[in-house]
Amino acid sequence: MSRPSVPVLLAALFLAAVVLVALIGNVFTPFATTDQDLLNRLARPAFLGGPAEYPLGTDRIGRDMVARLVEGLRMSLSVALAGTLIGAVFGTLIGFVAAHFRGLVEEGLMMLVDFQASLPFILIALTLLAFFGNSLTLFILLMGLFGWETYARLARGVVLSATSQPYAKAVVALGAHPMRLYLRHVLPNVASALIVQLTLTFPQIILLETSLSFLGLGIQPPLTSLGQILGDGRDYLSTAWWISVWPGTLIFVITLSMSILGDALRDRLDPMLKQRTT
Repeated sequence: MSRPSVPVLLAALFLAAVVLVALIGNVFTPFATTDQDLLNRLARPAFLGGPAEYPLGTDRIGRDMVARLVEGLRMSLSVALAGTLIGAVFGTLIGFVAAHFRGLVEEGLMMLVDFQASLPFILIALTLLAFFGNSLTLFILLMGLFGWETYARLARGVVLSATSQPYAKAVVALGAHPMRLYLRHVLPNVASALIVQLTLTFPQIILLETSLSFLGLGIQPPLTSLGQILGDGRDYLSTAWWISVWPGTLIFVITLSMSILGDALRDRLDPMLKQRTT
């Protein structure tokens, strides 16, 4: 097995550091996320001549940017992870059901998949948030609706392929329950493809959360996220650029690292790519 390349190693190390900071970073920040210092509002980062106690500067009401970034990072990663897992579980279940029942059930579910894929998700999100209002639970569930059709198509295709193999037919001939066939024999074959898709969907959900929070339709105060911090700084780009630059840079590097890691996992786990290279 070949060693991972330098970009993959750097991406993995960065993501590990990001997760560690999100988990325990607030222990090392001297200020709480909501602490305000109006005398030092819009203070420059310390390395640009600002107060030493604010290494990355402060925002429009004097809140420490380090504390805000740690809390925003935790919220953005939590929402993206929860949304990714919800979409993966729901889509995979739909794919298994469609592949198992076939016929009208399969046609109906795949029509639903096609309908979901044909609409820009940002329009669906804006409509639901405008109609039902906003809450953290609703927002996470909404993130879970993103990309589930990809998992459904992927799971259905892999299940149909796996159940047509001789080993699956032998298991059925021995009288095994379909649930045992799917859980013990089919799901392990689907797992590698689903893991790859998870790594590709995760950065997309982070960008979606960022877009909605930037528009004021995502995470609402007193909670904070990277997208919300980015949106807060849009009126101060000429006078206090650091309010938007720090979260924007974090979002960019996180999504880039996840994409690099996802491509590397796809190269290692995707059986179709392995067949092409052999």
